[in-house]
Amino acid sequence: MVEYLSGEMDRVFAAMADPTRRAMLAALSGKPSTISELARPFPVSFNAISKHVLVLERAGLVRREVLGREHHLRLKAKPLRDAAAWLEHYREFWEVRLDALERHIVARRKRLKLSKGDERGSHGRKQTRGSKNDSRQPRRSVRRLD
Repeated sequence: MVEYLSGEMDRVFAAMADPTRRAMLAALSGKPSTISELARPFPVSFNAISKHVLVLERAGLVRREVLGREHHLRLKAKPLRDAAAWLEHYREFWEVRLDALERHIVARRKRLKLSKGDERGSHGRKQTRGSKNDSRQPRRSVRRLD
């Protein structure tokens, strides 16, 4: 069962990965149309549009109804809702973790600022190695990547 659902989801995301197919889905979200009507705004061959429609059908995103010589297409929203729900689950999953990472980074920066404040002398200047009273060589400056 899990493999079947995974394959379904893979086909949905693969179908939506192409900008032409996304545009076709957007057009079908407004109203059903024939393949000829759907193909009109695209600068590709009718054969290419038919192949795109086939990918959308296999992903379960459109339903084709043949009436005589005309092929009418209708958007099927359920696979898109399923994909959105899957994405939402992982958005929530990562949002919690990224919020925790942000809190950790902010707290660490505050600790670093406080510890740097302790290194400062009575005149507010940082006391460094290499001052007049220090016989050791000064450290090379290190570029921070904050």
